[in-house]
Amino acid sequence: MLIILDRDGVINQDSDFYIKSVEEWQPIEGSIEAIVALKQAGHQVAIATNQSGLARGFYTLETLHAMHAKMQQLLQPFNTQVDYIAYCPHGPEEGCTCRKPLAGMLAAIVRHFNVPLSEVVMIGDSISDYQAASAFGISYLQVLTGKGERTIASGKLPAHIAVYPDLQAAVNALLSNQS
Repeated sequence: MLIILDRDGVINQDSDFYIKSVEEWQPIEGSIEAIVALKQAGHQVAIATNQSGLARGFYTLETLHAMHAKMQQLLQPFNTQVDYIAYCPHGPEEGCTCRKPLAGMLAAIVRHFNVPLSEVVMIGDSISDYQAASAFGISYLQVLTGKGERTIASGKLPAHIAVYPDLQAAVNALLSNQS
């Protein structure tokens, strides 16, 4: 199975002021272990993340790559890594097709892995994550970390979507349903 994770608010702490440096990139408790559990269970793990802070000039591409390198380094002691990282560098007004809630990034990830949509699950914290997964026709799990609480409070998330406290809880549920 292919598991697509949103980044900010799912794997690492989020900020309404953007995560602009390697120092600001801090994993949410249990998220690294959750990725390890997915990998140990034989799943492929990808990230789909909007990074409009690039277009806004808040940080550079080098800084973004350094944040991702930090994440991979945290996974290294477990002899694993995230398999694929897709990001949208555009601002919301640029009209790209990759920025969530559109499904361009998800399509690119699925093409890369060449798996059927029935074998793909996305885990996110925002309504745009859900909308991208829904538009692309893949399963979706919601977490309450990051923008999760606000997403639930907005009333825009359909009632049938499973909601978990954090990535670790979502992964535990996903893995227990497969055993």
